[in-house]
Amino acid sequence: MLVEKIKNELIAQRKSKFKGNIYHYSQVNFAYNSNKIEGSSLTEDETEEIFTTDSFIPKSEDAIKLDDLIEMKNHFRLFDYTLDIIDEVLSKDIMIKMNMILKRNTTDEENPRYNVGGFKVVPNKIGLINVIDTSSPENVEKDIDNLLTEYHKLKKVTIEDIIEFHVRFERIHPFGERNGLGYLSYL
Repeated sequence: MLVEKIKNELIAQRKSKFKGNIYHYSQVNFAYNSNKIEGSSLTEDETEEIFTTDSFIPKSEDAIKLDDLIEMKNHFRLFDYTLDIIDEVLSKDIMIKMNMILKRNTTDEENPRYNVGGFKVVPNKIGLINVIDTSSPENVEKDIDNLLTEYHKLKKVTIEDIIEFHVRFERIHPFGERNGLGYLSYL
């Protein structure tokens, strides 16, 4: 099975620490694209440099937000956590832990409005122009339970199922900040 081979290869390559393999490529590209969607100003080259050397030299004189740097490093940790738990059954606790890993030591973690370590406490919406309503804070837990129940009933998960799960997850938008939890789709 191709998925099993990819999973095993990612795990093996993580241990090898070689540059240029699928693990390296996945770390850089997932982190860059996920953070770019959330507004990070870091470039793909800077993301790769951070992953490879834990440092970088900015290409412009524009200020780099400390949260962008911290979240980038946290994103790498989150990818590794995902590999560590890849065979576990997806749960609310895993979702919350993923959010905590991503937000560790950021300004969001310090702000009670974002409730890092739990689901959102303040209503939120998706988009500025074509606004999509999300689950209200009081409905998040029930909506996540329903999403997980339906997902776990699937006998064989297809790419279409993963896409549907992710769309529904985003419409619930269970966390108070930018979700940045595209990894849920890979579990």
